[in-house]
Amino acid sequence: MEPNNKPTTICHVVAMPYPGRGHINPMMNFCKLLASKRDEILITFVVTEEWLGFLSSEPKPPANIRFATIPNVVPSEKGRAADLPGFIRAVLTKMEEPFERLLERLERPQKPSVIMHDTYLMWAVDVGNRRNIPVASFWTQQMSVFTVFYHFDLLKQNGHFPINVSERGNELVNYIPGIPPTRIADLPAVFSGKVFDVVHTACEALSLVRKVQYLLLTSIYELESQTIDAIKAAIPTPVYSIGPSVPYYELGDNSSASTDSKNCETSYVQWLDSHPKSSVLYISLGSFLSVSRTQMDEIIAGVDMSCVRFFWVSRDDASRIKEGCGADLSNKGVVVPWCDQLKVLCHSSTGGFWSHCGWNSTKEGVFAGIPFLTYPIIGDQMPNSKTIVEDWKIGWKVRRGMGDEERLVTREEIASILRRFMDLESDEGKEMRRKAKELEEISRRAVSEGGSAETAIDSFIQDIS
Repeated sequence: MEPNNKPTTICHVVAMPYPGRGHINPMMNFCKLLASKRDEILITFVVTEEWLGFLSSEPKPPANIRFATIPNVVPSEKGRAADLPGFIRAVLTKMEEPFERLLERLERPQKPSVIMHDTYLMWAVDVGNRRNIPVASFWTQQMSVFTVFYHFDLLKQNGHFPINVSERGNELVNYIPGIPPTRIADLPAVFSGKVFDVVHTACEALSLVRKVQYLLLTSIYELESQTIDAIKAAIPTPVYSIGPSVPYYELGDNSSASTDSKNCETSYVQWLDSHPKSSVLYISLGSFLSVSRTQMDEIIAGVDMSCVRFFWVSRDDASRIKEGCGADLSNKGVVVPWCDQLKVLCHSSTGGFWSHCGWNSTKEGVFAGIPFLTYPIIGDQMPNSKTIVEDWKIGWKVRRGMGDEERLVTREEIASILRRFMDLESDEGKEMRRKAKELEEISRRAVSEGGSAETAIDSFIQDIS
């Protein structure tokens, strides 16, 4: 797809996300906010051809955001799931050349003002330096993950990498600046030494942050202030805490939705409308990697046994869920392949979120002010779960153990957990919901006028203009 050149603007941002849903969504959310702030800001959002197809079914972005494409790095997203290290190598070796060719075309008639790239796309730093274009690194995960990788040498110096997590997972790491004492098992799930290439890539990407002109964080400053302040003290790069970078600005706005999505949304919103306040458990275990088939069978049976009302989003297991939860499903639950997650989380009948703990889902749950059940699966989901359960105290962990020490969570256990979790009258449930509401207030203040996120976004616009 060839981008159409437009007349001169005050600022042209070229956005290059990592080709994955958890990275594209927050960058697009931020781009929409930038575009809404100033009509004169032009944004070229670069995706692979495959991702342009995925995004074409979603509501169109503002007029001053346009798409441009580069070739796919693997045949499909399934290739990514089957071989994550291979996919990462492809992203790091096959995207730079077509992206730079695209930049050459974009420089006529006006040179881009800034390249905003996902932090893991480290080649973008070299491209910006070669072409004398300022670079903004866009970090899409929790700041504790950033800090762990940035100070990774401390883990090696203290004998904590490589390490057998099954044997030493309960050992505490208490020497990383800005990070509270954390068990090895709660660090990003790449510390077993089995995927050293992934660790090496992350560390190299973080080391390059010192060479960029701007660092954008999708965190809410007030929720990670200690960690963010420690990073600000460690690097010379200007830092902007622009989080939560979730689509809060679209709540209550259906004007841009397609007819199909409106019809689907009307159906499930009507179902939510028909149930009492805080009575529905929202379940979403991610769109990329999932639990084992055996564990999924236990989860389905446990949800059914619990008799808890549920709203379950599952792209691949919908038929199994419907079959496992019985013929009278409509009376106790809804299963859909997709939904407007933030809208469902913010609905008055939603009372809890069973999540895989992706950072975007975590921030949306916090913004909605509801408690979590956590079932982390990969990568940064482990520290996100730890933050939810131990630091914020707004959730319980369902998963039992990691790696070779993981234990199957039975349907009976799951049913018991769900009944307790959705009991609005229990003392522990009330306290958890009170804390969740406190975080909701912090999140909403951050995006209001004069809030930390709004101030950071305005500052970034001023600096790149």
